[in-house]
Amino acid sequence: MTKSIRLPVYKSSYDLFLYSFKLIGNLRRDYKYTVGEKLKDEIMDLMMNVYRANKGKEKRKHIEKAIENIEVTRILFRLLKDLKQISLNHFAIVSKKIEEVSRQLFGWLKSVS
Repeated sequence: MTKSIRLPVYKSSYDLFLYSFKLIGNLRRDYKYTVGEKLKDEIMDLMMNVYRANKGKEKRKHIEKAIENIEVTRILFRLLKDLKQISLNHFAIVSKKIEEVSRQLFGWLKSVS
């Protein structure tokens, strides 16, 4: 197993992706192929930026990009909740997962400064 896969933030991001993928599958078609696709792209970019930060020389740059990815993810899930595409319960669960990733990213950013 590679080092990046064992990173807690990578695992948390991956868990968020899996949970999100299940929720996106239940969206109405018009939201699934707009907001849902954007969500999947943002979370995949998040995971790639975590990987790049762990492996590359420009850690700070990639961590900052990952923070941007998680904030966009937060906004998109709020939109889905407001559009009544996900339940309040699912929104609470995903918000907790997002907060966990966000907290880890900000901690990592502090450690590389």
